[in-house]
Amino acid sequence: MIEIGEKLKEARESIGITVEEVSEDLKVRPSQVEEVEKGNIKALKDIFSLKNFIRDYSKYLGLSYDDVIDEFNEYLFDYTSQISLEDIKKARNKDDSVKKEKKVISPYTMEPKKKNKIIPRIIWCLIIILVIIGGYFTYKTIADNNRAESNVLG
Repeated sequence: MIEIGEKLKEARESIGITVEEVSEDLKVRPSQVEEVEKGNIKALKDIFSLKNFIRDYSKYLGLSYDDVIDEFNEYLFDYTSQISLEDIKKARNKDDSVKKEKKVISPYTMEPKKKNKIIPRIIWCLIIILVIIGGYFTYKTIADNNRAESNVLG
């Protein structure tokens, strides 16, 4: 990954583009660009985002993005093949125990509740009907009072 980062950095510097320009054009933080150029595999949130960024960054720099992605895939294969089977089993068991634990409820982990759209519509209809009925009775009361006053005066 370090070689890929160095290749990207050299291409960027040879063109004369700053890290800030890259970050603005590719919509990432400047620190992420710098970390990728240093070869940090954890520069972005996951490996798929990193791969997409490397592809976009190499296109942006005018490099053969297929070659860069092939190099990244080879690196990723070598990186993952170094993980021992015991470590994989531990990680799997750890994930299973985390799933069984009660999740922390926060705006980021909560699943959105389905909103019942029928009940609010019914409530709005009832409010409108009540306003209409109230308006009718108010009008009727005013009209009756006007008639009563005209009968008394006339």
